[in-house]
Amino acid sequence: METSRHRAGLRLALLAFTQLIVALDYNIVYVALPDVGRALGFTAQSVQWVVSAYAVGLGGLLLFGGRAVDRLGARRMFTLGLALYGLASLAGGLASSPGVLIGARAVQGVGGALLTPATLALIFTGFPEGPERNRAMGAWGMAGSAGLAAGSLLGGVLTNYLGWEWVFFVNVPLALGAALAGRRLLSADPPRRAGRSPFDVPGALLATAGSALLVLGLASGPEAGWASLRGAGALVAGAVLLALLLVVEWRTPDPLVPLRLLRNRGLATTMVVIAVFQATLGGGYYVLTTYLQPVLGYSALQAGLAFLPLTLVCMGAALKAAPMMLGRWGFRTTLCVGMLGAGVGIGALVAGFSAHGTFWTLLPGSVVWGFFGGVAFVAVFVAAGSGVAPAEQGVASGLATTAKEIGGAMGLAAFVAVANAGLPANPAPARLLDGLHAAGWAAAAVTVAGGLVALILKRPSAPAPQDTPTVGTLEGIGS
Repeated sequence: METSRHRAGLRLALLAFTQLIVALDYNIVYVALPDVGRALGFTAQSVQWVVSAYAVGLGGLLLFGGRAVDRLGARRMFTLGLALYGLASLAGGLASSPGVLIGARAVQGVGGALLTPATLALIFTGFPEGPERNRAMGAWGMAGSAGLAAGSLLGGVLTNYLGWEWVFFVNVPLALGAALAGRRLLSADPPRRAGRSPFDVPGALLATAGSALLVLGLASGPEAGWASLRGAGALVAGAVLLALLLVVEWRTPDPLVPLRLLRNRGLATTMVVIAVFQATLGGGYYVLTTYLQPVLGYSALQAGLAFLPLTLVCMGAALKAAPMMLGRWGFRTTLCVGMLGAGVGIGALVAGFSAHGTFWTLLPGSVVWGFFGGVAFVAVFVAAGSGVAPAEQGVASGLATTAKEIGGAMGLAAFVAVANAGLPANPAPARLLDGLHAAGWAAAAVTVAGGLVALILKRPSAPAPQDTPTVGTLEGIGS
């Protein structure tokens, strides 16, 4: 019994460490963006592609990755995803032009599209629903927050002393080491069932192309123009392909995306809230980074240190407060409170922006945003996987994370556009500050709106039949 608990602890530590790697890369890149742009010749608008290329690769393949986890095995996809992640990070660090770096980031996104649903599926199938799973998800969320904190600080240190290339090189030993550990700690995947219908190739192609085009259009709009072929054209094409996907999936015996999952109001609402949460998270990070460096003149290291209160508080809230609130209040109240509080925190942070501001004027908003953001982060992902049959955990995680990535791309594109509306190529700090205020207040308002949407989540009126796996209770796990 003791050995079993010890192995379960090691398994959770590995899965949490994997989330730390992904979060580390997310924040470490933001801090390094100004240096990357100067070194490789990105424009002020096009430098967002260092972030958005990853989102295109990830968002385009998440549904495929989720179903691959269900069909081919979570451990196989976990190992393959980490290997791709590490090798693409190496290529990113060696990049000498914008095109090579953008390509490496897209491949890194493909690795993430396999890794993210595999990690969540391993948690949901390895820890029973209730307090044990809530604690496991709290540890997963805390590791993600730790990655954000480490990314802010480590990104500043590496960029300042070794160069921007090292924000990519640092991922290589971490990812490949975790892949090797996974082969030893994770249970072998179950054998594939004989006579199973073929993989849904048309659905996979439509989901990949449609999602990738949608994210591409959202990411291209601020730079190429929303009426351009790369902006509006990609958005329209992506929407048409995703609509066609629904028709194909309805007629397929074993679809890539079981439509009954999308008909569940709880999962659909959770996907909306996840999209809003990630949109304002990415937008808020962009606004804060731009304020600290171009406006206040912070170095990359100083900017990384300024992020620490936000992410350290987020770590504590994810590990301790979120599981307790989920068990006591249920999902609807916890998610609503988390989103509303995060919106207030972003607003308080933006209220501290001024041309001669200091770190201390940002501290109250950072603490409030960090606490409630940590609670909301855990709550949305627990809600997304709750009650889903083990054989469909991968696709449920893929749906949730697709919503997260599309929301992040939408948020970054929208808030970059708001912040830079009407500004010249190299605006004075005072004019840039006006745009950052507008973008920050917009992010706060959208986050509060997401909290109100969370009120729609409800407990189902009756249990689902045993032979029809659906998303179940979204309220009261652990209570």
